[in-house]
Amino acid sequence: MMDREVRATPLAVRIIPNVDALMAAQLQVKPHIRSLGILTSTIDDVGYTALDEATKRADVEVVYAKSFYAGSAHASGPLSGEFIGILGGQNPEEVKSGLDAAVDVMKHSACFYSLNADNSHVYYAHVISRTGTYLSELAGIPAGEPLAYLIAPPAEAIVGLDQALKAANVTLCRFFGPPSETNFAGALLTGSQSDCTAAAEAFAQGVKSVALKPVDF
Repeated sequence: MMDREVRATPLAVRIIPNVDALMAAQLQVKPHIRSLGILTSTIDDVGYTALDEATKRADVEVVYAKSFYAGSAHASGPLSGEFIGILGGQNPEEVKSGLDAAVDVMKHSACFYSLNADNSHVYYAHVISRTGTYLSELAGIPAGEPLAYLIAPPAEAIVGLDQALKAANVTLCRFFGPPSETNFAGALLTGSQSDCTAAAEAFAQGVKSVALKPVDF
């Protein structure tokens, strides 16, 4: 069944109220940051999107964010998933607000979509109407600009991105060439919100065309 929602699951969520100075140095956090919020989840791209939303809803910044190699199916433990993100703030209350926002995104907003019945084949075509500080820096655009966050398995992603770029007046800000750490591919595109939406829709159609007839060229 195509287009069934596939949501990220938060696996481990913790707050460090007053981070040790040696740990802070290793994470290269700014001097004003004293509290950290740690989050792992089953899906990395939703995790990055969730952290970006946290920077809009709370006075926090992303101090660390990484995907784990090969994804959730090969995680190092039951609470690892395929992503870890760390938010930093001046106090635990701000960090808690940021984590609440991130978890809310995972539960109610951004998600992958299925391309088959058992959800083993999925894609991500999420439009962010207004970026926070994290994804805007990653994309090299001003904070507050629209962004189309497009991810799929390698062949599907290349076909989908080509269609997305042809379908709308968008700029390719960041290309994630195959293979990513989780063996996917994709890009961040920017433009007007309507153009980002059109690009995401074209990307989805391109991905589906490969999924439906993978060797019919």
